[in-house]
Amino acid sequence: MATREPPPFEDQEYEENEQDNDDLFSSPPETKAPEQKAVMEEVDMNDSKDDDDKDDLFADANTEVPLNDSADKPAEVVPEEQKEDPTPEDEKKDDDEDDSDKAPATTEVSVTSASAAAPTTTKTTTTASASAGKSKEEKEEEEGGDKFSLEISVGNPHKKGDGMSSYMVYDVNTKTTIPAFQKSDFSVTRRFSDFLGLHDKLTEKHLMLGRIVPPAPEKSVIGMTKIKMSKEDQGSSEFVEKRRAALERYLNRTAAHPVLRMDPDFREFLELNGDLPKATNTSALSGAGVMRLFNKVGDAVGKITFKMDETDQWFEEKQQQVESLDTHLRKLHGSVEALVVHRKDLSQMTGSFAKSAAMLANAEEHTALSRAISQLAEIEEKIEQLHEDQADTDFYVFAELLKDYVTLIGAVKDVFNQRVKVYKAWKEAESMLNKKREAKVKLELAHKSDKIPQAQSEIEEWEGKVEKGQEDFEKISENIRKEVARFDKKRVRDFKITIINYLETLMNNQQQLIKYWETFLPEAKAIA
Repeated sequence: MATREPPPFEDQEYEENEQDNDDLFSSPPETKAPEQKAVMEEVDMNDSKDDDDKDDLFADANTEVPLNDSADKPAEVVPEEQKEDPTPEDEKKDDDEDDSDKAPATTEVSVTSASAAAPTTTKTTTTASASAGKSKEEKEEEEGGDKFSLEISVGNPHKKGDGMSSYMVYDVNTKTTIPAFQKSDFSVTRRFSDFLGLHDKLTEKHLMLGRIVPPAPEKSVIGMTKIKMSKEDQGSSEFVEKRRAALERYLNRTAAHPVLRMDPDFREFLELNGDLPKATNTSALSGAGVMRLFNKVGDAVGKITFKMDETDQWFEEKQQQVESLDTHLRKLHGSVEALVVHRKDLSQMTGSFAKSAAMLANAEEHTALSRAISQLAEIEEKIEQLHEDQADTDFYVFAELLKDYVTLIGAVKDVFNQRVKVYKAWKEAESMLNKKREAKVKLELAHKSDKIPQAQSEIEEWEGKVEKGQEDFEKISENIRKEVARFDKKRVRDFKITIINYLETLMNNQQQLIKYWETFLPEAKAIA
């Protein structure tokens, strides 16, 4: 039987495949197609990167891949240009897609903490933002009724009676949305002593609790004597207008306090028709006025003789700040008042110059020069009024604000002094308690058993006073902290609004002054 030889096509196929493989790698790069050349260059550039990434190839093998519809979709072909230079939006999108490929637990935590709309974190986010934007005192003020409005205006000052028995009355108009008031819009008539009586009532009730009661305007014996002795109605006089504005500011500052605005005496002052009970203790020459003077002197002496052992650093620093603020406010107030006087003098001098220029224009024979001088006189008259208006702005907008805060600083000092009084009473009670205990020990040593029960009763009584004194001191300290914080915020807000208003008025007046001179310049140049 003839030997069977292997089929020749296998060797031929092997040789052909080997030749094809040799041709695949033996051909020079320049003979390849441009597309193949680009692919090979990209492979060569990524070889080093692939070598570095081999160790991390299966580092995230435990990551669960979400099964969604996007997994079944074919990969979208992206041009090479977009792969090499991705836009910021594409990078952000890629980062989000990478984050979404993380474990479900991690994804849930990150979304919950970052999303403000998530139900589980909405309350926390809102609370955090509210606590960051509002302090505890502001929240308490809102809860205390500051969401309601209370606007008070004082106007129509007019005199009643004749001679020294006459007095000034004012219309107090109120608009409010507070439900505690009987109406939303009402008006009453009050005299100056009623305002002082209201302040005395509020001070008597709230000062001992550490609340800052805005002070009422001071009495002016000289100013009111001039009004009383005058036969004409002085409702539009400068003195009456200043007092009217001061009374209006006093009521609005009181109404801005969340506790004082709800006081029964304050509500009665605003809405009770008819005359209030006459306040007999408001006169400076009355017995109560003399007693107030003696009390102030006694408090000053007591403050010097009694030294409080201050353990709270906040109160010590705040009192120093208040003293420094008081000194600087008084200096600034004096400077602004001097500025008001100088502006009024400037206004008067400008008016005198305008009159002299007008007379000179009438005497001048040269027509063009006479016309220019006449126009100069008219402009100086306008500038006179401009200086007068600016002087009023200096006084009513800036000087009166400084004066109000000088008196308010006095009210802040009063609450600090009241705290010292409470502390003094507490320590005096402790000292008396120690004396009572020592007396009881002496009775026990003397075997006077009949007096021991009474001594024990006195000890219990003074123990209660000591406990109450400590509670009063802690309470007034806490209230003073809140009151001073509210006062500081209100002070910064008032000064910001006032200074901006003052600067805007000053700039407008200066711009108007420039316009006046710009209109006069062509007339001056036209003089031949």
